[in-house]
Amino acid sequence: MNFRERVKMALTCQKPDRIPKALGFFPQDLDMFELSDPEGHFALDVRFAEFKSPAGQSKFLQYLDRLPTDVHIGSTAQLQTYFEWNYHPEADAEGPLGSIRSLAELSEYVLPDLTHPGRYQGLKKQVSQWHAQGLAVAGSPPHLGGVLFEIAVRLRGFERILLDMVLQKELVHFFLDQLTSILLHNALILARSGVDVLILDDDVASPTQLMISPSMWREFFKSRMAKVIRLAREESPELLVFYHCDGNFTELIPDLIEIGVNVINPVQPDCMNAQIIKKEFGDRIAMWGTVGTASLWTDGTPDQIREEVHTRIKTLGPEGLLLAPAYDLDYVPAENIIAFIEAVDKWGGITSPNWK
Repeated sequence: MNFRERVKMALTCQKPDRIPKALGFFPQDLDMFELSDPEGHFALDVRFAEFKSPAGQSKFLQYLDRLPTDVHIGSTAQLQTYFEWNYHPEADAEGPLGSIRSLAELSEYVLPDLTHPGRYQGLKKQVSQWHAQGLAVAGSPPHLGGVLFEIAVRLRGFERILLDMVLQKELVHFFLDQLTSILLHNALILARSGVDVLILDDDVASPTQLMISPSMWREFFKSRMAKVIRLAREESPELLVFYHCDGNFTELIPDLIEIGVNVINPVQPDCMNAQIIKKEFGDRIAMWGTVGTASLWTDGTPDQIREEVHTRIKTLGPEGLLLAPAYDLDYVPAENIIAFIEAVDKWGGITSPNWK
């Protein structure tokens, strides 16, 4: 069974030959190892297809390059989309559209043009090359241009968009329709490129609960996500759909299954109970992640990481599980990442007598 076959089996809640593994989505997660092919070196099962960064940002890139090496800023690709959308986290808590008070005003705002073919030139060829190596490929739209609630929050401000959802529903529906069109455009490009997994990403939860009620999520987001999934699958019928949300979004799982989501991520162990999810939904939805709290990754020992991996395999495997860190790996000691890899390789082989 090759990497791609293994991932497809795991994410459709079947039993692969071993539990597949992945690390984070951001390049800096592996930069510390100074390897030309860290994914290959660690035999990771998944590669990530991304859109190219927008043109015309040379000054911004120069600024990022001049930052001290001990300043961690997250994904450069994500920050470039912030720049393009005129979103400045520290400069304006309301966001660039926070002062707009009417649908008429909003309708005059021109959203960024994400349709230039240069953004996805060579994407299909890259996916084909990875497939030729037997690798699974997951594809993610640009961060701004691939999420709905998060963009609304960044452009309107958190308090403002929540008020809008109660007091100006027509404005919110109009706004989300425009954002959904952008997301759909990007999702279709990824589906046509041949990716195996479409990554949908929208943080709508805090560590303990949703930031908006389930009924509000259903009113504003469920049907729009369902449309994106349905049309993407018309282009690629075997496409698997991945939904990422930090925090506790357990209440949304039945809805996500209903609209066609195959796998949820990251299922943070300090926010969600993966064992209960496995028991209730394990034959209908897979889990990607589940390993470690933020403090365990940064402050724990390699032995603690190994034990965490072993526990996840014993309690959640083997069907419907792709093991990965449940938090971004920035600031994480290299030895903890290596311990994760070693533990999955040691205990993740289903046919091995040691897997439990």
